[in-house]
Amino acid sequence: MQQYSIKKEKIDTHIWLYSFIDIYQKLNTENLFLLSDIYHQNVTFTDPMHQVEGVEQLTNYFEKLYENLSSCDFVIENVLCDGEQAAIYWKMSYQHKKLNKGDIVIVEGNSLIKGQGDKVLYHRDYLDLGAMLYEQLPVFGKLTKWIKTKAAQ
Repeated sequence: MQQYSIKKEKIDTHIWLYSFIDIYQKLNTENLFLLSDIYHQNVTFTDPMHQVEGVEQLTNYFEKLYENLSSCDFVIENVLCDGEQAAIYWKMSYQHKKLNKGDIVIVEGNSLIKGQGDKVLYHRDYLDLGAMLYEQLPVFGKLTKWIKTKAAQ
């Protein structure tokens, strides 16, 4: 697994960011309890499917997302940081027995995160939900890919 590193001088002033990157690159179904180590108690988390408030709701949301996955890995590819916010560019690889014939699906995305103290207070994911989910479904996938092709012409 590729690891992203932050320069030493940035670690002290952006401990929330360093912790976030470190934990996300090792996050899996067995260690979702680590979410409370990086997210503020009152975190707002938004992705194309849901918005949740609070670390407890976020942990519950992740547990539901991960419960049917065979695997899920994040590789952080780039980080842009400005003060107490950062844009993180990542690649997620996941495997679900009912999607993509059980084969690995790779989705690129990015996240806007904002830190407060040593935790993340705000997290918003941007990704292609069609590539992540709809295109992986047997019948709906073909239709989604056809629509994308026609829209690009």
